[in-house]
Amino acid sequence: MRAELLEIAAGQDNLLTRAQMLGHGMTDEMIEANVAARRWVPVLHGVYALFSGELSPHARRRAALLFIRGPAALSHVSAGALWGFPGCPDDGPVHVTVPYTSSARGCAGVIVHRSRAYRYVVADADPPVTTKTRTLVDLAVDAPSAREAMRVLTAGAAARRVDGSKLLEELTERPPRRYGKALLAAAKLLVEGVESTLEADFSNDVLTAHGLPHGVRQVPRIVEGRRRIEDHEWELPLGTLTARLDGWRFHANRRTAHADRQRDNAAELEGRARLTFGTEEVGDACRTAALLARRMTQLGWRGELRRCPACGY
Repeated sequence: MRAELLEIAAGQDNLLTRAQMLGHGMTDEMIEANVAARRWVPVLHGVYALFSGELSPHARRRAALLFIRGPAALSHVSAGALWGFPGCPDDGPVHVTVPYTSSARGCAGVIVHRSRAYRYVVADADPPVTTKTRTLVDLAVDAPSAREAMRVLTAGAAARRVDGSKLLEELTERPPRRYGKALLAAAKLLVEGVESTLEADFSNDVLTAHGLPHGVRQVPRIVEGRRRIEDHEWELPLGTLTARLDGWRFHANRRTAHADRQRDNAAELEGRARLTFGTEEVGDACRTAALLARRMTQLGWRGELRRCPACGY
């Protein structure tokens, strides 16, 4: 094989297309002879691995891009796996996005999506991939419900530190085909300081649904000489109320438990009221809202708790 072909293959995870090989002096007979000798393995129509054995996830994604004639970029779950978003496995079909006018078609193992904004949503990367923000929006749009779409957007942004303002810009300039209002609401919460799905659920299900004030998010406090962040605080007529949201995944070790005790002690010394809620309490949103409203009322809040459609009391 010619040196220039070997160089091309090296940049493509040791994969070549039939067109590339024919364009560099090989013949159909030479290609078939190497396949028959099992030195090369057909991966997809017109795409060959110059090695035997199982393809890595990266090589599978590359093969899908080589299979498509014309511009194409990894997208959806495949791009999510590349960016490291949660819930994006490396197995299953490879998803690619092509320009809207492309005639490309998928096949077994390759799913093709079309985009009218192709040149705006593809990152300058190798292999070509949709931008981090576009990928996260695509993943959210594929969720089975608006609520789950909001959770996908929030969890992905928190896991990979995606700027909420960039997501808001993406959703505004290129509105998705569904869940538009819900995703805009989720992005706005991210801009306002929400950093987890637990915080988003607390904001939507406990506060907004029951007419409770939102207070201030991500409040810095100095605790024994170190900067700590409290999730939510309200300045009420008779004092400050702090609400801490403890998701079990991030509050299940001795170091974090120690830091939480220090924060509790600091709040006590400063005279701040405090309440702590976990996944179970936020999941029982109506009861938690009633508890929160009761403590707010004790501290001088004069608002009224509003019943939501799920309230049973």
